[in-house]
Amino acid sequence: MLEISEKDILKSLERDNPWWLNQKLTAFSGFTKKRAYFDLFSDIALDWDIKRSVILMGPRRVGKTVLLQQFIEHVIEINSVPSKNIFFASIDTPLYSGLHLEKLIQLFEKHTKHSANDKRLIIFDEIQYLKDWEVHLKVLTDKYPNTKFIASGSAAAKLKLKSQESGAGRFTDFFLPPITFAEFLRFSDLEEELIEECEHKYEARDIHRLNEEFIKYLNFGGYPEAILNTKIQEDTQRYLGRDIIDKVLLQDLPSLYGIQDITELNRFFSNIAYHSGQEINLESLASSSGVAKNTINKYLEYLEASFLIVRVKKVDNTGKTFKRARNFKIYLTNPSMRAALFSPIEDGDDFIGAMVETAIFSQWFHSKSLRNLYYARWKKGRTYMEADLVMVNPATLKPSWAYEIKWSDRFASDKPAELVGLIELAKKNMKYKIVVAASTKTISKVTLIDGVEIRHLPCALLCYNIGKNIVKSKSLFRLML
Repeated sequence: MLEISEKDILKSLERDNPWWLNQKLTAFSGFTKKRAYFDLFSDIALDWDIKRSVILMGPRRVGKTVLLQQFIEHVIEINSVPSKNIFFASIDTPLYSGLHLEKLIQLFEKHTKHSANDKRLIIFDEIQYLKDWEVHLKVLTDKYPNTKFIASGSAAAKLKLKSQESGAGRFTDFFLPPITFAEFLRFSDLEEELIEECEHKYEARDIHRLNEEFIKYLNFGGYPEAILNTKIQEDTQRYLGRDIIDKVLLQDLPSLYGIQDITELNRFFSNIAYHSGQEINLESLASSSGVAKNTINKYLEYLEASFLIVRVKKVDNTGKTFKRARNFKIYLTNPSMRAALFSPIEDGDDFIGAMVETAIFSQWFHSKSLRNLYYARWKKGRTYMEADLVMVNPATLKPSWAYEIKWSDRFASDKPAELVGLIELAKKNMKYKIVVAASTKTISKVTLIDGVEIRHLPCALLCYNIGKNIVKSKSLFRLML
């Protein structure tokens, strides 16, 4: 078999590391704004006192590679590491196929003529394409204590699992979620125009304008490149939808898990993506999709591993989980994914309520509290009652707050008593001082029903507050305001 010459590999590395020749990076020059998570990531990645490698995880097209390139520019700018001691390689590059990480590092050392004992920054992008990457990275982390290693990938759950299994004490995980609504407004240069900070909370200067931007966010705002490119906004199905299907469903998942029936997986994902935010029964899903239950469980695991969906479990009105979890909710991790796969959402569409709920849920993806998020549904007599999102306190195993998400002002203006599920949940957990809120379309107010205080806040403003305050590490109760 013919081997790829070292000269060609070095040319590729030199092209991907222009700072070796004191040249500026131009590939991502259009992305001047940074993610809200940039400083959080930089603080972890530049902590030289902790001898750990950083694993940057997240779905495709949310800006991981751009963040890494911006991070490199930042490191060079503050002169934290000499430019010749910074190395970047994307493992999915065909020229690097079959090369061990150690070999790439040796070429790096040979080309820039620096010492392996020097302070260095080494970044491996899309590392999931290297078999047993976690074993190799663990060895390198121990072997080069003066080198800070960063690895990134799109198969988030699988990366996390491997990181925990083989990298305990060696790796630190960092999740980069899809663009939050707060980031969307900032990227669109509309944050200051539409949002006002008042006494540590945020208000809408013009809720109708904010709602217009929120609809845009639902359709394309989860992807940085779409925010900055009107051509992509006009045809998200072509530029983003096909990328999701072709890159993730047709390439990533089959190569990572050996899936044979790609058509079946594609059809299955389309089915659950279309119903994001709705409760799903395993038996009915098997019946509607024509896929066996055992296969469905595997597909769900794979789709979560690629950070395309999240499964949410059900609790009753006391916060107790069910022994047999036959029913669950599935959310797309990015609210814009549905529009990219099918068609844009408009105000008044049948599915806008579910997509608003998906968007609000997606703001939590970087928070550790995500693991404590549930939805509540229980039977009272012949009636089923529910609450869309419930945060269960891990210490008391009781609900600490609950949301009922409505893209309507009806329940705040003239029908608050019809929020029977939320009221029942609040009464049941009153001694735990539960906070309950019902989102609206435009109204902000507080109502009192049967001794239960219900906070009403527009969906767009609630979505902004959660995404903004999680980055600022505010308390859970502050997130409600």
